[in-house]
Amino acid sequence: MAVSAFSHQIFHLPPLFSSTLVAPHLPVVGAGFVLSLKAVRSQHLTIYSSGRSPNSSESRVVVIQRMYLRKPRASSAEKALSYQEQQTKINEVRCLLGQLAERLPKFCSDASILRYLRARNWDVEKSGKMLKETLKWRLECKPETIRWEDVVHEAETGKIYRANYLDKYGRAVLVMRPGFQNTSSAKGQIKYLVYCMENAILNLAADQEQMVWLIDFRGWTMASTSVKATRETARVLQDYYPERLALGILYNPPRIFESFSKLVKPFVDQKTYKKVKFVYSDDAESQKIMTDLFDITKLESAFGGYNQDGFDFGSYAEQMKEDDKKMSDFLNSEPSLLSILQKPEPSTSEALSQGSSDSSSSSDVESPRSLHVKNSNQNLKAPQVNCSDSGAVKSEAQHELMIQTRESA
Repeated sequence: MAVSAFSHQIFHLPPLFSSTLVAPHLPVVGAGFVLSLKAVRSQHLTIYSSGRSPNSSESRVVVIQRMYLRKPRASSAEKALSYQEQQTKINEVRCLLGQLAERLPKFCSDASILRYLRARNWDVEKSGKMLKETLKWRLECKPETIRWEDVVHEAETGKIYRANYLDKYGRAVLVMRPGFQNTSSAKGQIKYLVYCMENAILNLAADQEQMVWLIDFRGWTMASTSVKATRETARVLQDYYPERLALGILYNPPRIFESFSKLVKPFVDQKTYKKVKFVYSDDAESQKIMTDLFDITKLESAFGGYNQDGFDFGSYAEQMKEDDKKMSDFLNSEPSLLSILQKPEPSTSEALSQGSSDSSSSSDVESPRSLHVKNSNQNLKAPQVNCSDSGAVKSEAQHELMIQTRESA
């Protein structure tokens, strides 16, 4: 699940590719395989490769058939906006949200809106719709109420867990081990993924909005992945947790993954492409990525570090129970989205319903803490904005928040 969703999230590829890349039903015979990529944004590509042996009449080199010849993705790279231009966009989104921004300042902070703007390439209308959809999803699915006892079975093998260390930039680290899949329920797998995302965001440093994914391919096979879970994973991550991923490290993946990433590079936003790192235990040069990013004394030995502890279910369970208490205390400390919307004002209900009528799809899942805790030392209250002058100057504290967010992106 994590593998194909990762490709979908990082490269912004359609779910068809992401799930097909690792789908268990793919005909893999010897060196032969079939990869189908129906669309890469504006590019439509189909990639074929088949053959049982080099001498087989069916043997083929990889053929890329361009169904629509257009410019590579570089033309749609993220716009370079000044601080003032970014602030103007943020204020425009806040005005678009109307009463939602005033009633839900924790979910409509500058840092949060900025993530949605980046996910939608600074399109104000699309960003506003995406944020409304996230609020609607949170109200319906209540991700912040998931507790350890609800997902304990999914967690038994350590297929996903939050590491007990941060990277050198203070970002939480989610370890994913797709080869340790132990369940077949797509619903249960998604629920556990959301729980892990919420927990990682709960534990982000105060000045961080993003996290690192460390994906260990030990024991992974095609059969480890559910197509249904993959598609839903990609949808949840991209639609409700935009711009949450700072870096994704694929540790000892099949070499074909890196080859394919180079193949699609011309069609992928380069800033996004740089979020993917391929690391191999037998490659000293790629191992340097790990030493540059992590304190090697804390990094697990499975990833080239000196920490021999690894995943221990018992101690991890205790840590998650403690984190559940933190989440509960936080939710009880001030009005939450749920309590605010239990008796919504007409304008709030209407705003959410409007957002759900035209949803725009895709980019990374969103957490309660995401917009709460990391801003606990910052001004979370939405500033009063004159919508006729959305370029209003912000305070020094807000300016600092913007700089930190830009640097961590």
